[in-house]
Amino acid sequence: MAPRNILIVMADQLTPFMVGCYGNPVVKTPHMDALAAQGVRFDAAYSNSPLCTPGRYAFMTGQYISRFGGWDNAAYLPSTVPTFAHYLRLMGYRTGLAGKMHFVGADQLHGFEERHTTDVYPADFGWVPDWRSPEKRIDLWYHNMSSVVQAGPASITNQLAYDDEVGAATLRAIYDAARTEDERPFCYVASFIHPHDPYAARPSYWDLYDDADIPMPHAPRPNAADNDPHSLRLEHAIALDAVDIDDADIRRARRAYMANVSYVDDWLGKLGAALVETGQADDTAILLVSDHGDMLGERGLWYKMTFREWACRIPMVLHVPGRAGQGVSIANPVSQVDVTPTLLQLAHEATGAPIPDAIDPLDGTSLLQFVDGTTQRDTTVAEYTAEGTGQAMLMLRDGSWKYICCPGDPDQLFDLASDPNEEINLADAAEQAPRMADFRARAQAHWDPADIHARVLDSQNRRRVLSAALRIGQHTGWDWQPKRDATQEYTRSHMDLTSHDITSRSPRPVPFKPKWS
Repeated sequence: MAPRNILIVMADQLTPFMVGCYGNPVVKTPHMDALAAQGVRFDAAYSNSPLCTPGRYAFMTGQYISRFGGWDNAAYLPSTVPTFAHYLRLMGYRTGLAGKMHFVGADQLHGFEERHTTDVYPADFGWVPDWRSPEKRIDLWYHNMSSVVQAGPASITNQLAYDDEVGAATLRAIYDAARTEDERPFCYVASFIHPHDPYAARPSYWDLYDDADIPMPHAPRPNAADNDPHSLRLEHAIALDAVDIDDADIRRARRAYMANVSYVDDWLGKLGAALVETGQADDTAILLVSDHGDMLGERGLWYKMTFREWACRIPMVLHVPGRAGQGVSIANPVSQVDVTPTLLQLAHEATGAPIPDAIDPLDGTSLLQFVDGTTQRDTTVAEYTAEGTGQAMLMLRDGSWKYICCPGDPDQLFDLASDPNEEINLADAAEQAPRMADFRARAQAHWDPADIHARVLDSQNRRRVLSAALRIGQHTGWDWQPKRDATQEYTRSHMDLTSHDITSRSPRPVPFKPKWS
């Protein structure tokens, strides 16, 4: 019988090029590698928008962000847009979230029945980009190079404190699932913020690596005259030239990043061990995914916000106990919008519950169809409408070919099979004219850039005005306040102590039948 439960482990800013099962020989990711050996590794998985909030909205909804206005890190997801948490609840599931999802607005659940931690990032409109002045840096929250020049070991950071809580809350949820009297299957999301910058790692993980073993970027920073316009905009957005960095800085930042990948891997191992310990491992499908990647110095760039492979590609590994696909790799391009259809198919196969009719069209395809060979889809799409640009950017991946377009920028075309570092733009090659015509037609069919531009500007203006108003006078935040009723926890006088101790234990002990009862 198909496993009923679903555990999603989400990392933040994790590029597959820094994961062992994706070919990195140095990074230590034994639990991710074991998951891939037991399940299916998707070798061309993409973020549908290489920024935290937009990528997560695509992951949650199964829709491209242009459908509902998930433009940037201060964009709100309308409460009328269904997520996989809504659909799974209709199918009889308990749904829970521990960690980051970067929901913006008053709705901080979006279908989740339980949310065990607050978010690590703000829920308000404070991080709105300004396409009226796209060249202007917003120093209050834009990335800068401090993460690189200050990279190194740290015993505690804001993010370590957060992820320790996320991991502990998910462990508790797994244990609670084993001893609850609620017979519904669960879908839990454990969403860690590591290995997202700043590049500061616990000494125990930092010490797993030596400087000499850290791989340096494959592609150097191009000269400005040879660079593409968006990369030049990102250099300005992250204030790349505000500091001078050398190979030692780059190596130190990459070492800390790899250490934090190992930290997330360790949590994956602990969560998997808890499933085994509680007898739930064979009844739980596990999906490993990220919201986007990290350039990590490739082509001189850092962080995300680009369709270049290191930032736009993500790891995606699915393990479904007892199902075909053990140790399989899938070359077809897939993306975050494929997650919702996958979860609905998993739930249907496990419980027999009918899949609810989609309120909005789903843009994805179940990943299980790629495993079963029941789809021939070989394309995926990504959109970008946030900082570092003032126009709508689109990426189309078809087989090994990647096409990138943005109004005012030269088109880009790369053959990733022969040019994995994306150094040779073939958009103007005469022999590629038919392919370029096809890509341009598909881009035009996907959206109208002028319409997107107008919608983005309108949304930015509305949110900017509202944010300014809400900063005046008494502040009432939308940030999630975890709900906890300590009067119902552990041991209390209104409880039957013996009964409570028995029902809070897993596995259940032998029946207690005293002679005098």
